[in-house]
Amino acid sequence: MSYVPENFGSLVFDDRVMKANLSAKVYASVKKTIDEGAKLDIGVANAVANAMKEWAVENGATHYTHWFQPLTGITAEKHDSFIAPSPDGGVIMEFSGKELIKGEPDASSFPSGGLRATFEARGYTAWDPTSYAFIKGKTLCIPTAFCSYGGEALDKKTPLLRSMDALNKQALRILRLFGNDSVKCVRSNVGPEQEYFLVDKKMYDKRPDLRFTGRTLFGAKPPKGQQMNDHYFGVIPPRVAAYMEELNDELWKLGILAKTEHNEVAPAQHELAPIYSTTNIATDHNQLTMEIMQRVALRHGLVCLLHEKPFAGVNGSGKHNNWSINTDTGLNLLSPGETPYENAQFLLLLCAVIKAVDDYQDLLRISVATAGNDHRLGANEAPPAVVSIFLGDELNAVLEAIETDSPYKGAEKTQMKLGVDVLPKFNRDTTDRNRTSPFAFTGNKFEFRMLGSSNSIACANIMLNSAVAESLKIFADTLEKAEDFEAELHELIKNTIRQHKNIIFNGNGYDDEWIKEATEKRGLLNYRTTPDCMPHLLDAKNADMLISHGVFSEAELKSRCEIMLDNYCKTVVIEADTMVEMAKTLIIPAIEEYSLEAAKAARAKKAVNETLPCSYENKLIKKLSNLTDSIASKADELDGALCDIRGIEDVVEQSCAIRDILLDRMDALRRPCDEAEKLTAKKYWPFPTYGDLLFGVN
Repeated sequence: MSYVPENFGSLVFDDRVMKANLSAKVYASVKKTIDEGAKLDIGVANAVANAMKEWAVENGATHYTHWFQPLTGITAEKHDSFIAPSPDGGVIMEFSGKELIKGEPDASSFPSGGLRATFEARGYTAWDPTSYAFIKGKTLCIPTAFCSYGGEALDKKTPLLRSMDALNKQALRILRLFGNDSVKCVRSNVGPEQEYFLVDKKMYDKRPDLRFTGRTLFGAKPPKGQQMNDHYFGVIPPRVAAYMEELNDELWKLGILAKTEHNEVAPAQHELAPIYSTTNIATDHNQLTMEIMQRVALRHGLVCLLHEKPFAGVNGSGKHNNWSINTDTGLNLLSPGETPYENAQFLLLLCAVIKAVDDYQDLLRISVATAGNDHRLGANEAPPAVVSIFLGDELNAVLEAIETDSPYKGAEKTQMKLGVDVLPKFNRDTTDRNRTSPFAFTGNKFEFRMLGSSNSIACANIMLNSAVAESLKIFADTLEKAEDFEAELHELIKNTIRQHKNIIFNGNGYDDEWIKEATEKRGLLNYRTTPDCMPHLLDAKNADMLISHGVFSEAELKSRCEIMLDNYCKTVVIEADTMVEMAKTLIIPAIEEYSLEAAKAARAKKAVNETLPCSYENKLIKKLSNLTDSIASKADELDGALCDIRGIEDVVEQSCAIRDILLDRMDALRRPCDEAEKLTAKKYWPFPTYGDLLFGVN
């Protein structure tokens, strides 16, 4: 047997391990909990805990932790050892069902958006048996939900599981209407493509902006960027290939289905894509993937940058969320089959997604809103901030035929002729791909392309699952009361197409004319920044929908809005503070030192021959002097704006002031600094340039 199959999932307490280490009765009970959501009694929990501990210790673990996803956007863990004192003065290794099921981390130091006061410290973690435990280092990690003493969700896993339950409930109602009684569960599945940059660690350490904010706040464009398109799918550099090899090994041991790797468009940019998993597990795996990507990079003298826009002027990094709906019987409900026009069940589910995206386009935009992603959306490597759906020519024609009650002729299969006899012949797909679309149908799934590289995919999938569940609920309410099911079904599909076709756009999402058409003629939303969109989380239609499906409580929604805006404000303020410090303590001194050197050169010229002109040196010194004055002035203006913004207590008002004032001041400071970089001798510039960073890993 080859190395990969032997080692895949070797650090995961998965189905294979449970079957081998649990009694048949306990295993059946756990499987029923995982597959059907049945409750797990304490006796079964004790048996699972003991088997889990024995397996973990055999694999070198000494500690366990409840691994959870607080509202910081990253994961959290508190380690406890398995040891317990024995009467003879030694220790024994223990782990009980009670310890497996519940933990108690301090809840007061995590973001809560007002749900918890500082003095109210108690919080709970609760085992999520649907996501397998795994070993990281010497610690058994148990995926858990995280809630407050009052039961409010303080994490991203809990609302995600709730949204999956809502989708399951409503999808089953639809399937029953079509006579499908064998399906017990409907789940959303996700495959998140992960983009990232790799830079040299030694260069990274010399850039305070990268260390403090994850992105470069200064940097002149190098002579070469991505103009030649020679990096995309190019030969992977040896150092990067070695990194990817170890990364795959680490991920595979943890049961993460890392599948595809390649160079991305920008220099130093790469992508990793996994095989699809159930959304809950895919979310856990993506959080683990980001952590391991960064850890493995350090072993290779590299730093993995997950910021959405670490470099100005080249492509940023996204995370394409490929979303589908599947049954426990293996049926993909978004697969059109050979004749999508005749597949009524598929068309109804397609219409549910179209309606959901149109009705809740603001929630989808909110789900990807961060300070980092604001830099990326609408740029040439990312979709615009306007949400729309791409369906392709064939499905578009199908929907038009239904809407107008006209016959559908069907798309002809076109064989690709490549002009070389030896090359294989194959049929062309009936629809192209659209990389500019925020939400594109790609054969049997939708690709939501708006997520930023560092985003947890939980947020987007919570909103997507919930919005589609709402559409399905409305459809089921109508169809369950229908006297003539087929006639009502046809009218429902036709009316949905008619009411929501404005959200469908198959053209170029980068075209300025599209943005104008979308907002002025179609009435679509264009929330360009986080402060623009985030308060709409609390709009009545959004809150009512999310609360009615039990995904969030009203208090939880308010807390999320507060936390996300507060995080936006803190992120940009840290960036602005870093800019001021770098400008005053690094950039201005470097320019002045080089100016003095230029003045010495001018004096040396005169000393050799008083008739020699010093026009070059004098012009350079004058330019540098003007730039120094401008940088100092702009830094003071930015510092003053920071003082004013810190005095604003209301988080919504503060975020708007940052959007309207601070960002412009930051851009104003960057411009003279980047211009000075072009004029200053390289040995005097205080940190590595874009050219160094983007082309420094071979």
